[in-house]
Amino acid sequence: MLACRVASLPSKFVLFFSERRGKPRNLRDQAMLLLFLRLCLRLGEVARLWIRDIDWRTGTLTIRSTKSHRERVLPPPRDVGNALVAHLRAQHIKTEHVFQPRRPPFPEERCRAHVLNSQRYLFQVARVADHGSHALRHTLATQMVNKGVSFKAVADVLGHKSVTTTLIYAKLDLQALKQVVLPGGAR
Repeated sequence: MLACRVASLPSKFVLFFSERRGKPRNLRDQAMLLLFLRLCLRLGEVARLWIRDIDWRTGTLTIRSTKSHRERVLPPPRDVGNALVAHLRAQHIKTEHVFQPRRPPFPEERCRAHVLNSQRYLFQVARVADHGSHALRHTLATQMVNKGVSFKAVADVLGHKSVTTTLIYAKLDLQALKQVVLPGGAR
């Protein structure tokens, strides 16, 4: 699987979630956080996730990019799927959005603000500097490359059209770059 398997729930979050087990907000936060941590999704991609984007039969998520306006299909790890199921069962979903505010109206921009506020709350709880999901994407891209995942696979997960963009995310030393760059280009 191409997803960010190297990432696991940081211990600060595990403790926080275990103390609030089963509460709807906790289930929402955990599902959201796992989408950021395990699939390297952008804030807008999480906010634009609709129920119809989840294909339970094939076990995939269709991610609609907010930047490139392209779609990519990712198989979520089991913990992400389980967290999404728990969240959706606990919520009273009134729209197609997986993550929506508690009260209407539910325009896309309001759902985005809801996800942003939830993300800020989670970072505050963990006492982590809030650099947003973008900083997580940089960190996870670097971890994936350091674990031996090809730049092409990392680019596919992140939704980059060009491997060059992924090189910017995966800040590596020159020795690591020498090992993955071949005479014909990046592998």
